[in-house]
Amino acid sequence: AARMAAPTRQERAACWGARDEFWQCLDSRGDGAAECGELRRAFEERCPQQWVKHFDKRRDFLKYKKKLETEGYVPPEAAGKF
Repeated sequence: AARMAAPTRQERAACWGARDEFWQCLDSRGDGAAECGELRRAFEERCPQQWVKHFDKRRDFLKYKKKLETEGYVPPEAAGKF
């Protein structure tokens, strides 16, 4: 497996900037919004693939955490009984 060189400071900044713009778009338009596709591509182009995976997971985790804080925890088995 080809090891990717560690990104330079500029590359990291470009990656994080692209991620932030993409996430802001999702936050304002909703996850999966078509308008964010262009930003998603920029994010994928500017970030190492491992980072993209990590940030996607991180975003899911943060959304999940926020949901828990606003709605409280619903055990999976209780969810089906309503």
